[in-house]
Amino acid sequence: MTDHVDRILEQWAKERPDLDVSPMAVIGRLSRLTRLISAELERTFGAHGLDRASFDVLATLRRSGRALTAAELMQAAMITSGAVTQRLDRLQGRGLVTRTPSESDKRVVHVALTAEGRALIDRALPDHVETEHRLLAALTEERRESLANDLRDLLESLGDGKSDQTGGTSVK
Repeated sequence: MTDHVDRILEQWAKERPDLDVSPMAVIGRLSRLTRLISAELERTFGAHGLDRASFDVLATLRRSGRALTAAELMQAAMITSGAVTQRLDRLQGRGLVTRTPSESDKRVVHVALTAEGRALIDRALPDHVETEHRLLAALTEERRESLANDLRDLLESLGDGKSDQTGGTSVK
């Protein structure tokens, strides 16, 4: 079976046979998958009144099982402090999280799910996981595991192997 990326590779082979464009087979497909998967996930998040950013914060708090500091959330999501503040402002405005200044250091803010925030992420998470299962349905369990291992190796080779206390946001 030939896909869009195969056609691109064929064209480059014809026009620039002197170049090894084989990395395009992987990178091109990863790029296309990212767009397709992101669109599907956004539909699932939207069905719960969320976007990816809001889901990431709520899921990070839920899976950590405790309140996190804004700095821990920033590290887990690999985003700027301004982005965390913006996300938290929206979520707090909706009554989904609370922010409490630390008693020992007023510069530190602890973020926790409200009962409503916990209920929302508990409703959204099963739909999110079901969407992910559907998106990967063409792969056997063995192929999923192999792909996950290969992608982990690639990420680590690019410097993304450092873990944090909250485990990042790649796996909700």
